[in-house]
Amino acid sequence: MTDWNDDAARDLMSLGGRLALLTHGEGSWVWDADEKRYLDFLGGIAVNCLGHAHPVFVEAVSKQAATLTHVSNYFASPGQLELASRLKRLAGTGESGRVFLANSGTEANEMAIKLARLHGNPTGRTKILVVEGAFHGRTMGTLSLTPKAKYRDPFLPAVPDVITVPRTLEGLEAAFAAGGVAAMIVEPIQGEAGVVELPEGFLARARELTAQHDALLILDEVQTGSGRTGIWFAFQRFGITPDAVTLAKSIGAGFPLGALITFGAASDLFYPGTHNSTFGGNPLASAAANATLGYIEENDLLANVNARGGQLREGVEGLPLVAGTRGEGLLIGILLTEPVAAEVRAAAHERGLIINAPTDDVIRIAPAYTIGDAEVAEFLTLFAAALDAVAASAPETMETPA
Repeated sequence: MTDWNDDAARDLMSLGGRLALLTHGEGSWVWDADEKRYLDFLGGIAVNCLGHAHPVFVEAVSKQAATLTHVSNYFASPGQLELASRLKRLAGTGESGRVFLANSGTEANEMAIKLARLHGNPTGRTKILVVEGAFHGRTMGTLSLTPKAKYRDPFLPAVPDVITVPRTLEGLEAAFAAGGVAAMIVEPIQGEAGVVELPEGFLARARELTAQHDALLILDEVQTGSGRTGIWFAFQRFGITPDAVTLAKSIGAGFPLGALITFGAASDLFYPGTHNSTFGGNPLASAAANATLGYIEENDLLANVNARGGQLREGVEGLPLVAGTRGEGLLIGILLTEPVAAEVRAAAHERGLIINAPTDDVIRIAPAYTIGDAEVAEFLTLFAAALDAVAASAPETMETPA
C-alpha cells in the first residue's frame, strides 16, 4: 500500500511538510487516516471557530448547495446582502459603511492596498506604512506589506513605497513626519509574529496621525476579527474607528471567505471597474458566514471566548518552560523560556494535540469558540506532558519556572 506521504511528494508542490492525513472531525477533535485522535487547538490557524462538522454549519452549507452555489459577480444573492448588512452592524460602520466579499484574507488585503492607492494617488501620496513583524499575506502585493525577509526576498522587487515602521510610538511619529503617507495597514495583534500586542496607545496614536495627515487607517483583522479576541473586532477595545477593516479566517468557520469593510468617506473610493471577484461572496460562502456569525451572536459565544481564554492563560502558568502569555480571547501566544517551540509542537503532536510554533519561543493556540471545561482540561494535560517531555530531554542549563 502506498504511503500518503509518497502521494503527497509525487503530486503536491513541496511548500512545507504535512504532519498527518486528516480524514474527519467533530467538535474540537480530528482523526487521521490511522484513526489517531487529535485535540485541535489551532483551529485551522484561527479558522474553525465552531469546531469541525458543526450541525449549524453543515445544515447551512447543505441547504444552500441544493439551491444556488454560484452566480458570478453579475448578480447579487439574498445571503450576500444579508452578510454585508450583518458585517456593517457588527463593525459599527453606520449607514455609510460598505462591504466587499472576497475569497481569503490575502485577497482582502490586496484590496486594501488598492484602497490606499485610490486615496493617495490623486495627491501624490504613495507611501503605505506597515509595522515591523507584520504578516499580511503571500501574494505579491501582500508580501510587499510583510517585512519578513524569508517570505518576501525571493520575490523582489516588491510593490514600491511600502515603509516598515518600528513597533514604537517614536517610530510611528517619525514615519508620519517624513510625509507622503497614503495609508497605514496594521494588525491590532500580530498573530504570525507570535501573538504580539502593540505598545499601549499605539493604535490610538495611529488613528490621530492618519487623521491629521489625511491618510487611511486600515486594520488587518484577518486573524483577530469575527470574535476571535472576545469582541467582534479587536479595534473596538481601543475606542477608535478605522477607515477600513479586512477579515477572513473565522468569518466562515472553515469556508474560504474574506471581506473588506469600509467606513465613512473610504466607502466612496472604489468605483465600477476598479475591483471585483468571480467567486467572492458567492451564495455558498455567504450562507456559511451568515450561519456562523448568527450562531456566535445568538449563543453569546463571545462570553465563552473570554472565559475560556482566561481559563487557558491561568492554566498554563507555572508549567515547565512557560514564561507567560500574550493575546486576547482565544488568540493566545504562550511564551517559552527557551527557543524550543518547534520541539514542543512536535511533542504535542505525538500526544494528540495540535498547536503551532510561529516563532522559536512562542506557541500559538486558537481553538474553537465552543470549547468547554473538558477541552480545556484535556489541553492542559496534553500540553503539560509535551512540555515535560521537552524539558526532560533538554540540556541541564535550560531554565524552567520554579
